[in-house]
Amino acid sequence: MIEVLVVDDDLRVADVNAAYVEKVPGFRVAGRAHSATEALRLVEELPVDLVLLDHYLPDETGLAVVRSLRERGHQTDVIMVTAARDIATVQAAMRHGALQYLVKPFSYAGLRAKLDAYAMLRRTLDGGGEAEQAEVDRIFGALSATPAPELPKGHSPTTAELVRRALMAAEGPISAQELADRTGLSRQTAQRYLKLLERTGRVRLSLKYGDTGRPEHRYAWSSTL
Repeated sequence: MIEVLVVDDDLRVADVNAAYVEKVPGFRVAGRAHSATEALRLVEELPVDLVLLDHYLPDETGLAVVRSLRERGHQTDVIMVTAARDIATVQAAMRHGALQYLVKPFSYAGLRAKLDAYAMLRRTLDGGGEAEQAEVDRIFGALSATPAPELPKGHSPTTAELVRRALMAAEGPISAQELADRTGLSRQTAQRYLKLLERTGRVRLSLKYGDTGRPEHRYAWSSTL
């Protein structure tokens, strides 16, 4: 289980965020904190893997908490969860080692996407060894995952997730047939989901021109999301 510390000065918001975390398989709430001082104390006392950290706290900012964690030698991962939208704060969070930045208000789907991507990142890093460039790109892009779009009637979220994972695991753009071979879907089903994800901006389409005939459509997961 991934142990999560939820930090927010608003008790109600902290409870909502904690309830969201508990709904995600593989995650458990280790504790809640409502101030910077309490957050730092709980990191010392509890087994915490990840901190969901608000920026606006009554005694210090979330960025100050991140700095203090690093100064004390804690490598606990941090995802900022805050209403602070100014670029200076976002940039400072990145420079101080926050893995991701989720702007309030957000939905359960928005938070779950970040947590699922974080879990996938941990599994990748726990494997150790050396990484080729494609694997490095996947590691650095892992937390850019966004919630799946609202699917039209007749489309399955499970299938959409299967397609997403196959595209993220690919070393480059792939065709609908290659996607079908990797996922066990029919070519027609793979093509249908690729077109849906392309329309929503999750997938990039490129054309590969051969010697004769029509160009081949090739698809890649968008690293900008």
